[in-house]
Formats: sequence, structure tokens, C-alpha cells
Amino acid sequence: MRALTGQVQHYDWGSADAIPAILGTRPDGTPWAEYWLGAHPKAPSALPDGTPLDQWLTHHPDELGAGSREAFGDRLPFLLKILSANHALSIQAHPSREQAEKGFAAENEAGVPLDAPNRIFRDDWPKPEMIVALTDFDALCGFRDPSSSLVLLSGLGEVDGLNEVLTPLSQNDGLATLVAAVLSGDDDVTPVVKRVVSASRAYLNDGADEDVRSLATTAVELWEDHPGDPSILVALLMNRVRLAPGQQIHLCAGSMHAYLGGTGVEIMANSDNVLRGGLTSKYIDVKALLDHANMTPEPCVGEYAQQISPGVGVYHTTFPEFRLWGLEGHNDVLDLPATELGRILLVTEGQLVAHCGTDDCELSRGQSVWLPAGDEVKVTGQGRGFLASAGVGDS
Repeated sequence: MRALTGQVQHYDWGSADAIPAILGTRPDGTPWAEYWLGAHPKAPSALPDGTPLDQWLTHHPDELGAGSREAFGDRLPFLLKILSANHALSIQAHPSREQAEKGFAAENEAGVPLDAPNRIFRDDWPKPEMIVALTDFDALCGFRDPSSSLVLLSGLGEVDGLNEVLTPLSQNDGLATLVAAVLSGDDDVTPVVKRVVSASRAYLNDGADEDVRSLATTAVELWEDHPGDPSILVALLMNRVRLAPGQQIHLCAGSMHAYLGGTGVEIMANSDNVLRGGLTSKYIDVKALLDHANMTPEPCVGEYAQQISPGVGVYHTTFPEFRLWGLEGHNDVLDLPATELGRILLVTEGQLVAHCGTDDCELSRGQSVWLPAGDEVKVTGQGRGFLASAGVGDS
């Protein structure tokens, strides 16, 4: 096993102090949005001698494990992150593997440079993902039933022009029609959204219904960060969920979502493909997003890990690219799963010690280690952390 040092991403929506606190680093006044642990070529983690993990695995592919190599070749299939949002991330979705392969090939054929701001598919991989909350964590995830959205929005009171804009919601496939119209820049929408925000502020002063208050809060918060953005209306059609520490949501291909605020551990397929539709200054391609988005209403509920042994719980998904376990040590011995796969162990609270044969690695909060396939590792100490691997085989 080898210690890992990740790379920080300073996106403008990040918080200033949450990730530095976890890493034991002094804040520098910039937003620390993400801390990447993995072998993505954009920001690979480093081994103690400075070797990037992606380069190391190129020369030592056996450390990935036979099951991972058979499914994904000589590439680490997952990317682990600490994410901390002080402002909302963009409304977005991610492609399936087939969609990513076709989109990547098409943009290559068209001659769009990989680093071009208007490039959508930066690789040919899907990007399913999961976020596990370390703090209370707010997110938008999928669409609620249109009839419920109509009821909630009516709870704000009379808003001039809103009923006309929402007319498609009472029709078949009306949700897709309305979302397309809003994201495509319908001139009638922005002034209506402004009036919805005003009504939301008024409701927060004296309104009592908790569901309507949640919707009003979303409208006001997003307007403060993105004044005049019509996509706020799309956000108000989505499920808002608050995750308690330890809960997760996971997102399949096409799931529209936006993280609103909080700190968590995120894991995803090792991809950088994002289809954006609003709430961002980055490149937006509404047609591409809508071509890939799932517009079927579905609930979004946080889930805790399922305990599989004392101190070890698995966060269930069906994605082959990754699997994630939550660890909680109380000076007992934890046997880490997925021995036949390469893994990353991250400590987020307290202190854990990884034991592999005669090799011991003491990990404090914010520290991580690469565990090659074949290493039988036990963990002791008092602390919490996460173990990540590929999602293949019986791991």
C-alpha cells in the first residue's frame, strides 16, 4: 500500500474552509470545491515519490485486479472526491456508455479540441455517480410529478403569467416541453421567474407549509447566486432532498440533478463528461442535455449504507465502475472487502491504521492510501472513512 496525495479543484461554487479543514490545511481565501483521489489524467493523485497514479498503473496494471482489467482495461474505473459546495452547481446530467462513445467519436470527427470550452464529451466513458453526505447536504435530483409541482407553485399565491408558462404541465409529455422551452431561452419566462422569486420571499416571511417553504427557499437561494437565470424554474420542478450525514443518493445516466450546498464524499466513473443546462457560467448545450436527459418523474430519497460486517457498510448501486463502503472503527478490527481489486482508502474523521502483513500505515483525517489488488488489509483505530473500488465481481 502507498500513501496518496490528491489534487484540489478551485471552482467558484466551492466553499473556502470545509476541505482545508478535512485535509488539515490552512484556507487560502479561494474556493476549494473538490479534492480528487484517483487516476484521472486531468488531475491524478500522487504517490509519495511524486509519481502520478495513472502513470504508476500504466506500468503496474496488475495492481488494478483481474476483474477490473477484464471489464475496463488497464485504467482505474472510478474517481473518488471530497466535494464541498457553498453555492449551487449547474443543472446537469451525464451520458450512458453508448451515448458517451457516440458523442466522443462525433466531436473527434468534427475536430473539436479536447480542451475547447464548447467540448461536451471529453472521453468515451459514462459518468454515473454517488454522493455521501459528511454534513447536511442539499441537492436537486430528478423531477417530481408535474401535478405536485403545480400544487406547490400555486401555494405561493397568484403570480402574474405563471399559469400560462406552466400550461404544458397539464399535457402529455408536458414536462419535457416546458423544460425545453425554459432552457432554450423563452423570452416570457425570465420576468415570470422574477415574480416567482418575489412571491417566494413573501412566503418565507409568513408561509407555514413546509413543502412550499422548501420550494420558496430553492427559488430565493438560486436567484441570489444566479439572478435572472430562467433555469431556476426548471429547478423548481425538481425534487429537493436534504441528506443527513451518512446518507447517499446515486445518479444514473440521464438523471437531471444539481447539488445545492454541503460537504460530502463523491464517487463516480472515471470520466469528465457533463451535459449542462443552467445555473452556470460554463458552456451550456440545451439540445445535448435534453437529448440525454431522463424526463420521467421519479422520487429521490437518501439511503444509508447496509452493514455487511461490524464497522463496514456498503452503499448499494448497480454501477460496474465503482463501489463504495463506509467504515467506522472503534478500536476493533475491520476486514476490508474487495481484496482482489485495487482500492482507495480515505479517512474523514479521527484516525485509522491500515495493516497489510508487516506493513502498517497510520492515516489521520484527510489522508488516503492506494491498496493494490491482492493486499489483504485490516483496519484498526478510532475514526471514520471510505473504501472505494471497481464495482465488478463479488466485491
